[in-house]
Amino acid sequence: MTKPVPKREFDQYAIMAAEFSRDALLVTDREDRIVWLNRGFELLTGFTLNEMLGGKPGDFLRGDVTESATIAKIEDCITNRRPVDIEVQYRRKDGTPFWMESRITPVFDPQGNHTHFMSSSRDVTARRALEKSTKEATENEQLRQQERRLLSQVSEWLYSAKSLDELLLVIAKSLETLMPEAEGQLYIYSNSRDSLDLNIQWGGTDTAPKQIEADDCWALRRGRAYSFGMRPIEFPCAHSHAAEDDSPYFCVPITAHGQTNGLLHLDFGGFAPDRAQREKFKYFLDQRWELALLCAEQISLAIANVQLRQELLDQSVRDPLTNLWNRRWFLEAAHRQVNVARTNGANCSVISIDVDHFKKFNDHHGHDAGDLVLRALGAKMIEFFTENAAPCRLGGEEFIVLCTDMSQEQTHAMAEQFRKQVASLSVKYSGESLPKITISAGVAVWPADGALVADLVKSADLALYKAKELGRNRVQSYTPED
Repeated sequence: MTKPVPKREFDQYAIMAAEFSRDALLVTDREDRIVWLNRGFELLTGFTLNEMLGGKPGDFLRGDVTESATIAKIEDCITNRRPVDIEVQYRRKDGTPFWMESRITPVFDPQGNHTHFMSSSRDVTARRALEKSTKEATENEQLRQQERRLLSQVSEWLYSAKSLDELLLVIAKSLETLMPEAEGQLYIYSNSRDSLDLNIQWGGTDTAPKQIEADDCWALRRGRAYSFGMRPIEFPCAHSHAAEDDSPYFCVPITAHGQTNGLLHLDFGGFAPDRAQREKFKYFLDQRWELALLCAEQISLAIANVQLRQELLDQSVRDPLTNLWNRRWFLEAAHRQVNVARTNGANCSVISIDVDHFKKFNDHHGHDAGDLVLRALGAKMIEFFTENAAPCRLGGEEFIVLCTDMSQEQTHAMAEQFRKQVASLSVKYSGESLPKITISAGVAVWPADGALVADLVKSADLALYKAKELGRNRVQSYTPED
């Protein structure tokens, strides 16, 4: 049987353990005033016993704001004399912050009277940093996975858009979801390609310029994506507000099939970090930079896809000579409009137009002159007819105009006004003026002159023939006698 250690020897062992322990030991009286600390505490905090004797731990360690739950635990320990485990961030004597894990235990004498508090502490700064790093890595990975899922959904929506207007709405909603901290604008080159027009913007106030020049942007001038706000040497683009508030932004050219079609601009105006935050913020911007490049690539291909689809559609429904809608487009649009009129009781009418004595242009001046007359008439129709009147070429010198929300009187008056403008046209061929161009027109309205599209067109043609019989260069509305 092991013999018990003598008390004097036991006390020496206890003093040795306390003095050489790697844990920081601290003893305070019932008023939380320091009465003793060990070498481990001095090494951990930088304070000696002589410096802290009689004071309270918080007076020296100058901890940052402590969580209310931790304060409640400490108060419960002092009031109810119960042990407690806490983690608190303090500052060492030199001001360095560190995290300390402590167990505070009330001490009682043999008679059961409370005499002191003893805390055993150790530095857990490295562990806390690892936990924070692991948590941030996990959150970042979760964010990346969420972004990848959103990008997959965005890609599906982008390639499902049938028109540029529909595509622009998808782009704005998608980027506002993917990067809610950024204001964005999408510029697309005008037809003349001498400037870029603002097609859509999101996430902020309506302060972006409506039009910019290619030379206003460093990305377009240099031919590659450009970021501003985090580099030692950089210059703001002329179209950006960064020159005023120094906020970071991205400019990413929208390029597909070797051609630049536009510009994606993302402005992080709410983020202008000071020097102490720049490194941390740089990581955030780097993540957004990669995401912006992926989005720009998807947008570039989607815009090229929509433009190609639109070109193919235009080729299938446009007359190549006059750039008017063709017979296919007219029949589909007329059937839709008649169905709408049948459902809503709206007005629907057509104007059938034919060039008077067109055969003489071809016979006397050649087919090139005839084509020139048709192109001039087509251009005049595009210029004259509003969005409520869609001009179409059915073939040869035959044209028709589909009118919506117009009565018979309004349609007739518009046709008469157009006839007068055509009569004033002057077309030159090979340096000489061609004979005066005149047209005859017939007007028919739904449903009085035809319940079906074919019947409506036939009635307009009958009115047109009546106009020709009456001497041409006139407008005739359909009547049952025709």
